[in-house]
Amino acid sequence: MIEKLTPFLIFGASLGSGLIAGLFFVFSAFVMKALYRLPPEQGISAMQSINSTVLNRLFLTVFMGTSLVCIILVILSLLNWQDPNAIYIFTGSLLYLLGSLLVTAVCNVPLNDALANVIATDPESLGQWKDYYSKWTAWNHVRTISSFIALALFVFVLWRM
Repeated sequence: MIEKLTPFLIFGASLGSGLIAGLFFVFSAFVMKALYRLPPEQGISAMQSINSTVLNRLFLTVFMGTSLVCIILVILSLLNWQDPNAIYIFTGSLLYLLGSLLVTAVCNVPLNDALANVIATDPESLGQWKDYYSKWTAWNHVRTISSFIALALFVFVLWRM
């Protein structure tokens, strides 16, 4: 029975990791650069607003739902390791879980939490903004690449099936 569900799980992981990769890509490609070009108090305020707005049902459903599907796929791939696609399913799922979920939780969210406490008009905020921008953007590149490679691996498996 579970073997019949596996392609649907891989398809769901493809859609979810693709959506998340696209979201992260947009931030890496131009959103962060645009915010950094603004006067620091405006960039800080805009990012604070984005960080509070992103925590909504739709985003969390896609982000956490994809994580849940990837956890299931890791288990299924380990239980079916003899399947020639197992390594690709396992690697794609692990890339999403480590490169997207874990990096978000351990790196980007703490940076967001620290930025939430910054007073945009405070003269010290410029240094905090520069530090935030460079660290957050670097970790976002990791999330983008990880989610994109996960997507590519899931699509590859679907193609092979």
